[in-house]
Amino acid sequence: MKLEVYDALMRRQASRRDVLRGTASAAALMGVSSVMGGLPAPAFAADDVRAQILKIPGVGKGAPTDADWQKVGELCLGPTKANVKQGEFAGVELTFMGLNNQNLHNFLFRGFLKPWEAYTGAKINWIDLAQADYNARLQQSIATGTVDFDILEMGAPFEGDTAGKGLLSEMPDWVKKQIDIDDYVDYLKPPVGTWDGKTYRVTIDGDCHNFNYRADYFKDETLAKAWKDEGHSGEWSVPKTWAQVQEVSKFLKGKKDPLSAGPAYGYLDPYKGWGGFGFYFLEDRATAYVKMPGDPAWLFDPENMKPLVNSPGWVRAIQEAMDLLSYEPTDQINADPGTTGFQQFLAGTGSMVTWWGDIGQQANTSDTSVVGEVAAFDILPGSEDVYDRKAGKWVKAKDGVNYAPNCAYLGWGIYVMARVESDKLKHRAAWSAAAHLGGKDLAIWTAMYPSGFQVHRNSQSKIEEWVAAGYKGDYISNYLKSQFGSYNHPNRAVEPRIPGIFQYYSVAEDELAKGYGGKYKSAQETADAIAAAWEKITDQIGRDKQLKLYRASLGL
Repeated sequence: MKLEVYDALMRRQASRRDVLRGTASAAALMGVSSVMGGLPAPAFAADDVRAQILKIPGVGKGAPTDADWQKVGELCLGPTKANVKQGEFAGVELTFMGLNNQNLHNFLFRGFLKPWEAYTGAKINWIDLAQADYNARLQQSIATGTVDFDILEMGAPFEGDTAGKGLLSEMPDWVKKQIDIDDYVDYLKPPVGTWDGKTYRVTIDGDCHNFNYRADYFKDETLAKAWKDEGHSGEWSVPKTWAQVQEVSKFLKGKKDPLSAGPAYGYLDPYKGWGGFGFYFLEDRATAYVKMPGDPAWLFDPENMKPLVNSPGWVRAIQEAMDLLSYEPTDQINADPGTTGFQQFLAGTGSMVTWWGDIGQQANTSDTSVVGEVAAFDILPGSEDVYDRKAGKWVKAKDGVNYAPNCAYLGWGIYVMARVESDKLKHRAAWSAAAHLGGKDLAIWTAMYPSGFQVHRNSQSKIEEWVAAGYKGDYISNYLKSQFGSYNHPNRAVEPRIPGIFQYYSVAEDELAKGYGGKYKSAQETADAIAAAWEKITDQIGRDKQLKLYRASLGL
């Protein structure tokens, strides 16, 4: 993205917020520009940085702007100043590659790092990538060895491709201390972020998919009466299993949305690929069917790397998505996950969607959300039966319902590339920038406001902090329970950090598109096509090598 385009977007964003805040508050905002002279002295005099930043801009006061990101970045500079002298990196230029997804990620990083650049003297150049383009660009750099960036925003699934090939720089001990690395939730601690016992990742995000639903739908008396009159079993309530999701979604066709009085819809499937990331949403349907308690394997057989994606549990998930297509909004076949989450659910279309934690953040902090008062959350739906791959049959869930939350992508992190190690000052500067973006205080802000990142630290579980920022107690308790309940679930589904993981996901999206479009005769044929494609990828990479890394990632 060109700098002038970025600046224009930021001006437009500020203008939209001026309308929401009023001209007086907009003028006040302009008076505290962190780039042109810093915040007023009283702001720095306060002891509690977290309390200050969580009021910028304040929940319910519109989406944050670039000026807000810069203010937050400057208030969080304390740890940097404790480790770096002012102007220490003068003359150093760094190149940062990351996403501009939903106008977040790199946009925020620019704002957070502007005061860091002003203090340290370093300059950052940016490579911005759309979500659908990210994997191909990174894979090309890995495959050709043409790494043209110093700092990288990356998900842990790529650690096998990068750290395993010596492309990453090991984290210095002073960075571990600055970011308080022990504060991470357990599932994001080693081996995640490490390779061969060395730490490479500054975690800025924790990833799981949770279940987002409209509480107003399930409190609606008209819908409750219709449910009973049509002979459905049980009370009208929030689905706890995928079978119930199917039943509710079909029931809602032809009904009225309680909020808008427009057409009511149930679950929103993303049928269009998203650069490999869309496969996670099929996983959401499948994990409850294929992840047996006590068995860490659900993507490949750990004895031979044979794909499990064409086993009966996966086929059921594909079939359910196919069956629901005609009950979802018009042209849903062309909806990707960005559409289902932001253009549909947050905008008031549909009653259920799975997504990362962004939905819970943005429901109350985005200018475009209309569901802030009615959004509610849970872990992913489960299943009353689960396919036991070892026994080769369906079995009843031990506790009545088998839940297997999908810890999709293991979160974004900031990585420093090995190519900076030949220049000590550049190496130190790159790690300082990464540490600033992964700071403990900055992390609570990104978890609360639109950022593309969700909770990933134990210290982010304090309800009182969220309430002080403006969230309602019941709402945020419900939201955090869905997040930490997924991270800490004993049967959580954690993907393997193996080379080529997004090659598998991307080709799966291609085959699913053919299946959803009717080019395959059945869900089984679609699943078999995915499995055949996965076999080719495994053989190309090297089956024995992949099997060894896959087993290690499962702790076997």
